[in-house]
Amino acid sequence: MDLVEYLTRYPQDVTLGDEAPETVFDRYHAPEVVVRSDGIDLDRERLLQHVRPARKRVSSVHTEVRDALNAGKRIAARYTLTAVMRKGQTVTTEIFMFGELADDGRLLRVEQVTRTAQPAGAADQSGRPAEGIQ
Repeated sequence: MDLVEYLTRYPQDVTLGDEAPETVFDRYHAPEVVVRSDGIDLDRERLLQHVRPARKRVSSVHTEVRDALNAGKRIAARYTLTAVMRKGQTVTTEIFMFGELADDGRLLRVEQVTRTAQPAGAADQSGRPAEGIQ
């Protein structure tokens, strides 16, 4: 698996693509995939439950990969995912991801920690510029 391609294409394809979310999901993930995100285990069905509403709410999505590592079946990445919602809100999430690939190259297991971040230059609630993601 080309990790950078996955991190940039998968969010686009699953959120804004013409194919059914299940088809896109299965292209990149093994059937028994488990994603532990911020301590919560998500299997295929729970992940798809998250994706389906995003298709209605998101108008654009962009991934900026800061670091990516493939070492055999092991992967690791640090990246920022920015989604612009149809109502105008922008949600930026910094993600630290570690995982394992199945024998066929699809994702089998992921451990990730996320944090909501403001884009660089955005003002915080006090009106001061936030440090954000640089």
